[in-house]
Amino acid sequence: ETSAKEGLLLWCQRKTAPYKNVNIQNFHISWKDGLGFCALIHRHRPELIDYGKLRKDDPLTNLNTAFDVAEKYLDIPKMLDAEDIVGTARPDEKAIMTYVSSFYHAFSGAQKAETAANRICKVLAVNQENEQLMEDYEKLASDLLEWIRRTIPWLENRAPENTMQAMQQKLEDFRDYRRLHKPPKVQEKCQLEINFNTLQTKLRLSNRPAFMPSEGKMVSDINNAWGGLEQAEKGYEEWLLNEIRRLERLDHLAEKFRQKASIHESWTDGKEAMLQQKDYETATLSEIKALLKKHEAFESDLAAHQDRVEQIAAIAQELNELDYYDSPSVNARCQKICDQWDNLGALTQKRREALERTEKLLETIDQLYLEYAKRAAPFNNWMEGAMEDLQDTFIVHTIEEIQGLTTAHEQFKATLPDADKERQAILGIHNEVSKIVQTYHVNMAGTNPYTTITPHEINGKWEHVRQLVPRRDQALMEEHARQQQNERLRKQFGAQANVIGPWIQTKMEEIGRISIEMHGTLEDQLNHLRQYEKSIVNYKPKIDQLEGDHQLIQEALIFDNKHTNYTMEHIRVGWEQLLTTIARTINEVENQILTRDAKGISQEQMNEFRASFNHFDRDHSGTLGPEEFKACLISLGYDIGNDAQGEAEFARIMSIVDPNRLGVVTFQAFIDFMSRETADTDTADQVMASFKILAGDKNYITVDELRRELPPDQAEYCIARMAPYNGRDAVPGALDYMSFSTALYGESDL
Repeated sequence: ETSAKEGLLLWCQRKTAPYKNVNIQNFHISWKDGLGFCALIHRHRPELIDYGKLRKDDPLTNLNTAFDVAEKYLDIPKMLDAEDIVGTARPDEKAIMTYVSSFYHAFSGAQKAETAANRICKVLAVNQENEQLMEDYEKLASDLLEWIRRTIPWLENRAPENTMQAMQQKLEDFRDYRRLHKPPKVQEKCQLEINFNTLQTKLRLSNRPAFMPSEGKMVSDINNAWGGLEQAEKGYEEWLLNEIRRLERLDHLAEKFRQKASIHESWTDGKEAMLQQKDYETATLSEIKALLKKHEAFESDLAAHQDRVEQIAAIAQELNELDYYDSPSVNARCQKICDQWDNLGALTQKRREALERTEKLLETIDQLYLEYAKRAAPFNNWMEGAMEDLQDTFIVHTIEEIQGLTTAHEQFKATLPDADKERQAILGIHNEVSKIVQTYHVNMAGTNPYTTITPHEINGKWEHVRQLVPRRDQALMEEHARQQQNERLRKQFGAQANVIGPWIQTKMEEIGRISIEMHGTLEDQLNHLRQYEKSIVNYKPKIDQLEGDHQLIQEALIFDNKHTNYTMEHIRVGWEQLLTTIARTINEVENQILTRDAKGISQEQMNEFRASFNHFDRDHSGTLGPEEFKACLISLGYDIGNDAQGEAEFARIMSIVDPNRLGVVTFQAFIDFMSRETADTDTADQVMASFKILAGDKNYITVDELRRELPPDQAEYCIARMAPYNGRDAVPGALDYMSFSTALYGESDL
């Protein structure tokens, strides 16, 4: 009797728990305000009583309402009097208990419906959660694929820029992409894979079919798209560096072209007019002789300038081959110089012929002036070449290259004493001519008829050469210092990269060992991996520091480093793979915990499974081949014969653990198989039987029954997805709960 009383009291407490102002603790004073009786009626037949209008301070109304409704609609006779209950300090316990038991028997049928509703709620909640996870995966996959689709054309754009500044801005944009835009997407990709694995695990645990994403949104599709992004990214960076080198080379060549062209144009200025003069027609014999010698000196000078014209043409050709953006103006200027050079040659030949025709009339010649002109012209050309070389720009990338330029410059300086002797000899010739003019009073008008090069010009250019030498010394010293700084940057980067690279490799190997070893429970392994992940994340400042050093190297335009075999790209890829590997390993352990808890596997069983799996995983790949898997099953006591029946059974097992026919079995699939027979999960038949209880044993269910027995959101979920019932016993609005139940478990379309 006592256990029956306690059971009835517990039933009352559970049914009235959601109602305010109702606190059933006994079968006497807890029922005096009448709210307990009203709550029991409203809990099972809410349409009979408007509970919201009841007041705790009006017990007579509450009691009479409950007694009248129970007698009229529930066939429960009035066994109690409202005034007696209110007027008694402690109502009769047995009377109230007898009356309440009438409610219990009246509503016993509803108890079964409530149990059935709870089961359906549980199943629908799982299905709703899985659908939300599927929607989240589809959206995240779509967003990531869209970002990849928008980014790849940008990385594949190879439209060159005309200026170094524009290309360096592209390089800076690329660095921002690697540093700011890509890392969050790497995390999204990793999270997407984790969500996918978690969803599949939950579907397996709830006996649902595996989730198949929309076409083009599989994890493999995303990995393929990501691989395309990585490939485009690699080619883009290489193209940027090549373009910067090309523009650097073009700027150097263009400046060299302008310098040589300006020097040549300065030299040719007025030469055509000089060659077209008719002065020989009215000249004396001595003047004609002088004109002829002067012309010979000019031809010598002209031949000396042939190399410069060829250099100008060669530079212009190279600029064209390198697609210099201002090639039209370069070509026009080069063509003008070549046309002028050809014209100078033709004019020179024409003037020589005219002078030679007149040469027979000429007798006098001044050898000293001629010797001066012949020696002054090449010396003048040498000085112009020296000035050009001393002002020539240079590009070097190593200390050895700048040392080579310095050695060449020192060799040039060693030739200056001999050149000064030549200058003094040339000036001595001129001084001797002046002495002869003064001594013999020769009327030479104080000019050299064979050349326009004066001692003043020679001295001026010589002084200019002497001034350019120390400037060249200073430029070489500054470049040498810059190359030393670049070498320090190489060594600094190399020292860090040679530590970080092996560290990443070591961590990858350690994670691989952790994933296959057994040390403690799965929770211990998970905690160990999370601590490991934290230590890896704490290493990030070293990567950032290396990125900073790499940026300094990029800004210094350093393209090679003999102090390390690691590039920043190697470090970035290794770091990203390390973060992805630890995240995947943690996710695998979490899924193992989900499987263990859902299937009721003990830690000892899990350890036994892991030990057997590791024993036959001889290559430590984390997977078993078919033969290894068969041997593992046999070692765990699974009976697989060598006959045709055994082979068929093993083929059936392989179709379960390797549905994609990849030829390997993962540890997760192995655990799922080993625990499959002991699973305590709902089935389509169980859900169908629960719906049949709610429908009152009918083959269909109505909208009103769903809304009365299920929570609002889950009732509407069923109404929206249930097909109309078309059986012979159908009524208007009848719904087919049988096809709906099979669809929940993937046995038909939902």
